[in-house]
Amino acid sequence: MEKTVLVPVADGTEELEAVAIIDVLRRAGATVTVASVTGKRQITASRGVVIVADDLIENCVNTNYDLVVLPGGIPGAEHLRDSKALSRILKLQQEQDRLYGAICASPAVVLEPQGLLKGRQATCHPGFVDRLSDTASVDQRVVVDGTCLTSRGAGTAVEFALALVEQLYGKDKREAVATPMVV
Repeated sequence: MEKTVLVPVADGTEELEAVAIIDVLRRAGATVTVASVTGKRQITASRGVVIVADDLIENCVNTNYDLVVLPGGIPGAEHLRDSKALSRILKLQQEQDRLYGAICASPAVVLEPQGLLKGRQATCHPGFVDRLSDTASVDQRVVVDGTCLTSRGAGTAVEFALALVEQLYGKDKREAVATPMVV
């Protein structure tokens, strides 16, 4: 069963996190839409890597996604936070009990201020822990609390992406994607 995923990006997005999420989910068979919140499809990520998005976030507002997942990076996470279109998408995602997640700075910079972590356990990059209202789970690499998934940063990006695969498709698909293929 094909699943749809939205990965918003902006100038300053952490490229390793974005690409790990996109790659692992596509390996699992998901249809991943990379959408820029900057008004232009081409963004420059935090380490200077240029990423060309599939679409602009404004064109994604009226589409339902099985998962919306945010990479981190600064100032990328701040640009994601400031996108009114992305805010609408995330709130609808939560209201309709569909999966959403964030890694690195984005749980604290985007999800927390919008009330999307209220009553949920979460983790984030250690430099942003003080911005979370509940810090009980911040030492965990990946936290799954209902329909919300969070992770710490670049060093946990593949593990986080595999957790996303498991939530979308189950443990068997996670193992299949995680298992090295013999060439």
